[in-house]
Amino acid sequence: MDPVAAKLLGAGLAAIGVGLAALGVGNVFAAFLEGALRNPSAADGQQGRLFIGFAAAELLGLLAFVIAMVLVFVA
Repeated sequence: MDPVAAKLLGAGLAAIGVGLAALGVGNVFAAFLEGALRNPSAADGQQGRLFIGFAAAELLGLLAFVIAMVLVFVA
């Protein structure tokens, strides 16, 4: 396989992680809203976990984006 083609294929596969991170963020907020609507009094106690889950999912998406950009422009 041509090295340039392999580099672009790897970048494309790494970019899939960005889309999956978006799904993860959506799942985090959906689970929080579902729990908050079931028990509104406990929603304030769970808000910290909401932001931790959001940050973790977003970090993985940004990491996948950085890896894709490194493969395209540096490697």
